[in-house]
Amino acid sequence: MVDSIAATSLLGHRPLWGGLGLYCKDISYKRKFSDVSQFPLMEFLGRRISASPYLPRRGDDRSGALSIKALAMELTKEAHSYRAEERIPRNWRYRIDTGIDRKPGLWPPENKADSSSLHNPLLRQERMGCGWLGAIFEWEGVIIEDNPDLEKQAWLALSQEEGKSPPLAFVLRRIEGMKNEQAISEVLCWSRDPAQLRRMASRKEEIYQALQGGMYRLRTGSQEFVNVLMNYKIPMALVSTRPRKNLETAIGTIGIEGYFSVIVAAEDVYRGKPDPEMFVYAAQLLNFIPERCIVFGNSNQTVEAAHDARMKCVAVASKHPVYELGAADLVVRHLDELSVVDLKNLAAIESTEFGSGEPEMEMEPEEEPYTSTSAAVDDDFW
Repeated sequence: MVDSIAATSLLGHRPLWGGLGLYCKDISYKRKFSDVSQFPLMEFLGRRISASPYLPRRGDDRSGALSIKALAMELTKEAHSYRAEERIPRNWRYRIDTGIDRKPGLWPPENKADSSSLHNPLLRQERMGCGWLGAIFEWEGVIIEDNPDLEKQAWLALSQEEGKSPPLAFVLRRIEGMKNEQAISEVLCWSRDPAQLRRMASRKEEIYQALQGGMYRLRTGSQEFVNVLMNYKIPMALVSTRPRKNLETAIGTIGIEGYFSVIVAAEDVYRGKPDPEMFVYAAQLLNFIPERCIVFGNSNQTVEAAHDARMKCVAVASKHPVYELGAADLVVRHLDELSVVDLKNLAAIESTEFGSGEPEMEMEPEEEPYTSTSAAVDDDFW
């Protein structure tokens, strides 16, 4: 390799004395070495080439060849050092300006799924996939079609049976997503007795199921999206304020058993939305921290609860228009508009509103020293 570099590096110059096998003939046809086969030593200095004095003439051909190799190696070193220092930067760690300063504790936390100590490449590839992401779905309005009129009719029918005044429209909007016991005791204020709360909540569910007639219909694109997540082995949870018995019956009716590894029903939590209890409990059952979960809902109460739980939220515009769901991290009309890449990009966004999770120190205002002015007042008074 050195010989080839030497041969190519000395093109366009007169060959060095000896070692190249160049001979000159005289009139007597006797071969002898040419005395003029010399050229100055060339070396690189930046972009210029400077010439040094001629090489001394030596009688040993071998020593001449060694000098050529030494020269070629010196030229190669100079050329490589020039390219490395001025043309090719060795440090490619450019700082990318993302607009957000990375601080310790800022969402999302470091991805602990990958571990260089795993010597099994298949296991490491599986961990580097989508297994670090969890999906939490609401039932009505996200997986199946939702009919808000049936919920209103059920509350109005219950109020007539109990002899209560019918709830107004803004009150019905306020109790959307709440548990029945929570809505009856905290918003409608019909009773505080636990037994009466359970009775009226159960009766309200009976009225709702009778109005619905056991007819469930999947939303467009929901089953396709769930199948994609199943293919990528993303754990999924289903949350709802419906009783577990009714929820499992509906899941069996539409034929999506086995899709959700975790089901959180009304019996599993104390409060519904906008309290984040359902989503936090679902993340615990999935063995995920809240920052690694994405909630799929269809109302602003879901967005509020998800953000309070330090989760990302994808809003599905099934019941509300798109412009009313602007507080969500992403708004779609159907789930099949999303891809796994969208979910991973969404989970990788740093949200500064979550902060570092440490309580901020409150500064107490300094009180000004009290100076009595009674003497001055008395003097002015008298």
